[in-house]
Amino acid sequence: MITGVEIELVLRFSERKKLSIGNRRHPSWEIQKGVGNREKELQLVLKSKRSSRNKFLVMGVEVLTSSLSQDDGLTPTPTTTLLLPPPVILGLQPSALVDHVARVDWSLLRAIPGERGGSQMVGIGELEHILSEVKTHIFPSLEDSSPVRTMAGGSVANTIRGLSVGFGITSGIIGACGDDEQGSLFVSNMISSGVNLSRLRMMKGPTAQCVCLVDDVGNRTMRPCLSHAVRLQTFSSLSLFQPNDLKREDIRGSKWLVLRYAFHNLEVTRRAIKIAKEEGVSVSVDLASFEMVRNFRGPLLELLESGDVDLCFANEDEAKELLSGEPNDDPEAALTYLGKHCHTAVVTLGPNGCLAKHGKEVVRVLAMGKGPVTDATGAGDLFAGGFLYGMVKGLSLEDCCRVGSCSGGAVIRSLGGEVRPKSWQWMYKEMQINGLSLPDICK
Repeated sequence: MITGVEIELVLRFSERKKLSIGNRRHPSWEIQKGVGNREKELQLVLKSKRSSRNKFLVMGVEVLTSSLSQDDGLTPTPTTTLLLPPPVILGLQPSALVDHVARVDWSLLRAIPGERGGSQMVGIGELEHILSEVKTHIFPSLEDSSPVRTMAGGSVANTIRGLSVGFGITSGIIGACGDDEQGSLFVSNMISSGVNLSRLRMMKGPTAQCVCLVDDVGNRTMRPCLSHAVRLQTFSSLSLFQPNDLKREDIRGSKWLVLRYAFHNLEVTRRAIKIAKEEGVSVSVDLASFEMVRNFRGPLLELLESGDVDLCFANEDEAKELLSGEPNDDPEAALTYLGKHCHTAVVTLGPNGCLAKHGKEVVRVLAMGKGPVTDATGAGDLFAGGFLYGMVKGLSLEDCCRVGSCSGGAVIRSLGGEVRPKSWQWMYKEMQINGLSLPDICK
């Protein structure tokens, strides 16, 4: 008689990393026994009360088991843990990052340096000053009691988290996380979302942060602080390989590697793409921001024209900067350029939908499920997540865009780049209305 599932495993973990088992979708595992030793090794026996349950998560790593019989229902039976397969989609975010998101009035946006609506680096002092000023410029919110909503952030993390929670795609993060309060928050948030963190290095030092200021119509202005933050490195032929450097094993076996263009991470980005192509892993690149394209356009063009990018996402502003100085810099021209060098290219147009190109096929898809915009933070990231889900499932180019439109539309309904449960339900409803098959996670 099958009475449940019981497994035994050994975990090795750093002194700072707390053990976390399960997430909101896998809540039924219990620790039956735990024995630790001086070598930071923990032996656990975990048991599920449900005989049908065949997976659980430890530190964000999904482990598959088999249902086992017990002779008397009391004595544990030896079990077998299957080898953990690599995540289908991996995101490279060299620095884990925490977002501080708030709705503010125009006067604060006018007072801070940089262009409104864009993303400009700031130092830690400037970031702390902006956060202190937020309290006097805040718009009240019915959904959030705190004036500032803090969560794991970063474009890649937003995409990966959305793929895991909303679409049920096994996803993981490659990067580095600090040993501070922000680092703990990042880890906790991503684990609870079912993201595989086995490739996330825990390092001594601060975790990156970003202030996301949202105006009264939902447009966001971002001020990231990456100075002194820990980050993943890549070794050169002149230096010895370090444990926290990017490794081939980080990428091997997955189907997609998701990247965000950033000049300060260019070497690790190039190394990751090189490994991915050698390992047969497809590469997706997001152009990040119009400032990043404007200020570091040369290396970006070199990257795009290498032929190593399988999928590229750009919004309308980034597309315009990409063709700066050209006679025609409209979205269609940018799509033509990107489509010439990348297997698949997408230019998002905000409320006007998107353009996409694959080979000779070009589609234009209108935005779906239009409604009030609370915050545009993460709209492009979640669009990318939906589009990648479509690619993994073998959907048509048009349907990939339509799923992306639904997921992008879900995140703008609340503050921050994390989709709330009721917004996922909104997305599933929109998918059904528009004749799109629901993810297996809904079945």
